[in-house]
Amino acid sequence: MNDIFIEQLVKKKRTMKDRIIFIAIIIMVILIPLTFIALATQKLIIAYFIYIAVFLLFFGIWLVWFVRSHQNVEFEYQMVQDTLVVSKIIAKRKRKEIMKLDVRLIDLLLKGDEPELQKLNFAKVYDAAVHSSDDKNTTYAVYQHAVYGRCALMFNPNEKVLNAMKPYLKKEIVLKVFYNRG
Repeated sequence: MNDIFIEQLVKKKRTMKDRIIFIAIIIMVILIPLTFIALATQKLIIAYFIYIAVFLLFFGIWLVWFVRSHQNVEFEYQMVQDTLVVSKIIAKRKRKEIMKLDVRLIDLLLKGDEPELQKLNFAKVYDAAVHSSDDKNTTYAVYQHAVYGRCALMFNPNEKVLNAMKPYLKKEIVLKVFYNRG
């Protein structure tokens, strides 16, 4: 049997929440040191507040860089034989394995816009998608977990990853996804 190893790297898009957090931090980085400088100009407060303001400004610049770099998230999908391994890469420095899924356990493979998906309830959803869950390109792999029950993996596989999954998927799924039958 041939060894199968396919991988795909996708970058997560920044959301409105990420932008709001970034803007709020920038505003704080500007306002807090200015407040300390304004207090230092008062005759009642000591001039040490200027030193504190400079320290807070440098710390704030570092904080802006840190938050912005941690908003750079990528997902890696690896198909190794019959196992799909999903990892999250944060700021190109930290890798965290989200899950390993035996592809044979997948009961449904659905696109995000299918009405059948709206009827299902999941005990746990693993989000490894590029876009939000409303996106039509997001694929849901529905499977039965031994501990949690019915779970779903939200991800954006390309054709190579899907074709690597194909030999291990159930016949009904292959007919529906690859041949538009059923």
